Amino acid sequence: MVQLSTARYGKDNIRVYKVHRDEQAGTQDVVEMTVGVLLQGDIDTSYTQADNSVVVATDTMKNTVYILAKQHPVSPPELFGAIVASHFVEKYSHIRSAQVKIIVHKWTRMTIDGKPHPHSFLRDGADTRNVEATATEEKGVDIRSAIAGLLVLKSTGSAFHGFIRDEYATLSEVSDRILSTEVDCGWVWDTFHTLKDVEAAVPKFDEAWNGARDITISTFANDESASVQNTMYKMCEQILAVVPMVKAVDYSLPNKHYFEIDLSWHKGLKNTGKDAEVYAPQSNPNGLIQCTVSR
Repeated sequence: MVQLSTARYGKDNIRVYKVHRDEQAGTQDVVEMTVGVLLQGDIDTSYTQADNSVVVATDTMKNTVYILAKQHPVSPPELFGAIVASHFVEKYSHIRSAQVKIIVHKWTRMTIDGKPHPHSFLRDGADTRNVEATATEEKGVDIRSAIAGLLVLKSTGSAFHGFIRDEYATLSEVSDRILSTEVDCGWVWDTFHTLKDVEAAVPKFDEAWNGARDITISTFANDESASVQNTMYKMCEQILAVVPMVKAVDYSLPNKHYFEIDLSWHKGLKNTGKDAEVYAPQSNPNGLIQCTVSR
């Protein structure tokens, strides 16, 4: 005897671009997003009995995202994600939960001749602002905000020593090293009981995102890092301190290694220890350090 344990489905990689035109100021603002939708509910028969009468077509989901983007603000993404997720739970009585994931792609206004250009933008980094909003029947809206793909590097101010040494260990202890990582940082908000509660918190979302980004960058740069583990914990502590509505912060930091190159074989050329200037960036394998800090 078998049974369907879990079922959900949806539309992924919905590309959305929206422009806001301020006729009085003569300026335009743009937002580009990739949106994903997943639905759960009383849909088991579509799997077990080929009953499509309970299926909201994924093409319908795509159309819904476009229509809601036209009818509602898409910034901050936490609000738009909550709007889309709440729509599916409220519109279709058999849908119990809707998860919406949003990736906001960077478009930064150009500065031309020392002035912000009214309608021209550039992508000045691969990092993205991400949101996951889940609306659940009789519960409310859960939101996780995130920074992803923020590539950072410091050429000194990081050490790693005192770790377990045994018959498997070959890594040398270092008091100074290059530290580089691609930041994935998320923070989980207290549950919002209604969409109106999300709307009331709108100013907090941008504040939290900017604050988390600033804390991440400044702590990374200024901390005399004993380890990635300790540095990321300090980041979590600070974010929780400045954003009271957040109940947990998580980081995932891959350690991007840069190895010294021993060039002594060439006429005794010194390029290790304090003489190291030329390094070999590594792709893999790499360390991966993760943590979640909660109240």
